[in-house]
Amino acid sequence: MSDDAYRELRTDPNLGSVVEDHGPLTLDPASDPFEQLVISIVNQQLSTTAAETIRNRLFDRVEATPEGILAADETVLRDCGLSSQKVGYVRNAADAFQDGLSTESLHAMDDDEVIDALTEIRGVGVWTAKMFLIFVLAREDVFPVEDLGIRRGMEHVFGFDEDAVSRGEMRERAERWTPYRSYASLYLWRSVD
Repeated sequence: MSDDAYRELRTDPNLGSVVEDHGPLTLDPASDPFEQLVISIVNQQLSTTAAETIRNRLFDRVEATPEGILAADETVLRDCGLSSQKVGYVRNAADAFQDGLSTESLHAMDDDEVIDALTEIRGVGVWTAKMFLIFVLAREDVFPVEDLGIRRGMEHVFGFDEDAVSRGEMRERAERWTPYRSYASLYLWRSVD
């Protein structure tokens, strides 16, 4: 974690105690953005345990590259636990990476460009794109208000009644954490873990 982010967030009247409790947290870029995108797609709408089981089967049986995903028989992908819909989604991601999306191109884009590029892939929405920005590209200023854990964390640190505050109001409150909203998000998740 950058010293500036830690120092800044630690003084926040609402988030500061969570920062103190958990100490400095880090964002580390992933070495393989394609594999991480596939993991994000697999994780969508699944429990942590189910997603992990499917990921392990998938990467045991199929090479975690665009070529490996595209070459795999659909039956193999389905036997790993992917639904027909998710088979299509991971193949869409593989096509995008074969068509020019790359680690280098993604790192060269700003956050909005990454979201636009990823959400052009059928099966990748804004939530997945923002998780990708935080956990794959290690971008420091992303606020994924679409995430239930973030909304629950905001309720916890600000003392909101459940569902009493809109996503827009949460975004406004999170503005004060700019340019470290990704780190603030890590702490929000920790506050409800």
